[in-house]
Amino acid sequence: MDEPLGTPDADGPLLVIVDGANVVGSRPDGWWRDRRGAAVRLRDRLAAEGLPGHDGEVEVVLVVEGAARGVGSVPGVRVESAPGSGDDRIVELTAEHPGRARLVVTADRELRRRVTALGAEAAGPRTVLG
Repeated sequence: MDEPLGTPDADGPLLVIVDGANVVGSRPDGWWRDRRGAAVRLRDRLAAEGLPGHDGEVEVVLVVEGAARGVGSVPGVRVESAPGSGDDRIVELTAEHPGRARLVVTADRELRRRVTALGAEAAGPRTVLG
């Protein structure tokens, strides 16, 4: 990486796309009993904390799928309900902003490969969970 993460450009602030299912599933805290509730808790955490350790402006998009579909957006976090595969929606969102600094938060190796091929950066769940 030649430039610092999220170097500003004319296309807007750092776009942070969070793989909701993958990030929620990274911690064995009982999320499987209430997937929607887990997505809401992640959304609220993202709204409160943004991208920890990043001082610049960010736009946060949380992609949800399955039982978490329908979780609403809040100030600071836009929620995208994937109509099918969450991974496919994340790739689409990444591809929609080719000139912009993009960070995809996921531990999914195949998804990381797909988004880095589009010029985005990828980071694991600890990036937003601490």
